Amino acid sequence: MGSIIERSLAMPESARAAAHQPILMPLISSDFALGHAREHAESLADPDARAIALSELAYFQGRPEDALELSGPYLESADIGLRSSACFISAYSCLPLDRIAKAREALAILERQAEGARGPEAPVALFARDAALSLLHLDEGEGGAPTPLAAPQGLSEGVRMFLAYVRAHQAYLRGDYGHSLGIVEGTLSMASALYPIPALYLHLVGCMSAMSLKQIDYAKSLFTRAWDLAKPDGLVQGIAEHHGLLGGLIETCVKPVDADAYRRIIDITYRFSAGWRRVHNPRMREEVADNLTTTEFSIAMLLNRGWTVREIATFLNVSENT
Repeated sequence: MGSIIERSLAMPESARAAAHQPILMPLISSDFALGHAREHAESLADPDARAIALSELAYFQGRPEDALELSGPYLESADIGLRSSACFISAYSCLPLDRIAKAREALAILERQAEGARGPEAPVALFARDAALSLLHLDEGEGGAPTPLAAPQGLSEGVRMFLAYVRAHQAYLRGDYGHSLGIVEGTLSMASALYPIPALYLHLVGCMSAMSLKQIDYAKSLFTRAWDLAKPDGLVQGIAEHHGLLGGLIETCVKPVDADAYRRIIDITYRFSAGWRRVHNPRMREEVADNLTTTEFSIAMLLNRGWTVREIATFLNVSENT
C-alpha cells in the first residue's frame, strides 16, 4: 500500500483528522493478492478503513445495497478521505438502485468540499470530485470541454493509477484512442506493484480504445487480462459498467466460457446503465437503449465506430443477416 495509507491505518479517525492524514479508497489503494480482496479488507486494523474497504468491495462485486449500508455512516465523517470515499461509493451505488436524488446529494457533497479544500485535504477532495463527475460525463466546463483533472500529488499509488484510468477514459471520449492507450500502457508499466482494481479499470479502457482502433487481437488480450483480474474476487461491476463501450468483447470472451458470470454481468449492466442515464440526463424520457438488448447495443456502438456489418459479424461469429 502507499505510504500515506500505511501511516493512516494505524490511527483512529480522530487522530487522523488531527494529523491531517486523510485516508482515501483503502481497497483501490491496496495491492492485495488476487482472490484475497475480502480477506485483505477484513484484516485492516482500523475499523473505519475496514468498513470503507468492505464497502468498496461490495460495490465492485455488484452489491450496491451492501455498499450503501457500509458507506452510509461516513457520508458526514470528519475525515475528508473517509467522507470522499463514502460519497463516491454512495453516488455510484445509488445508480443501479434508482436512488437518483441520493446519488446527486453525494455528488453535491463532493463538489462543495472540493471548492473549499486546502492543504493536504485538497488532492483528496479534488480527486473524488473530478473522478466522480468525469465518469458520469458531468464534468464539462466552459465551452463544453471536460474540466482538467486534479493533480495526483499526495495520493497513494493505487489512487493515482485510478486517476490515470479517468484520464484515459477522457481521452477515449475525445476520440483520442492512441493517447488513451498510451496512458494505459505507461501507467501499468510504471506501477511498482499490482493494484488489482485500478489495473482492472485501466485494462478495460484500454480494450475500448483498442476496439475503436480495430486492434481486435490486442483488445482481446487486454480483456483476457481484465477478466483474470476480476474473476478471482468477483469484481464484475467494472466490466458491466463498460459493457457497451467494450463492443461485444464480453459476448465474445465471457459468454462462451462462463454463462453464469455473463448473466450476472448483463443484469448489472441493465440496472447500472438505467441509473447512469437518469443522473446524466434527467430530462430524458424516451430511453432508446432500454429497447435494445445488450448485444444489440454493442452492435450499435461498433456501427457508430465505423465498423462494417461484415466486420461485426466476423467478430461476433454470427452471420451478416443476423
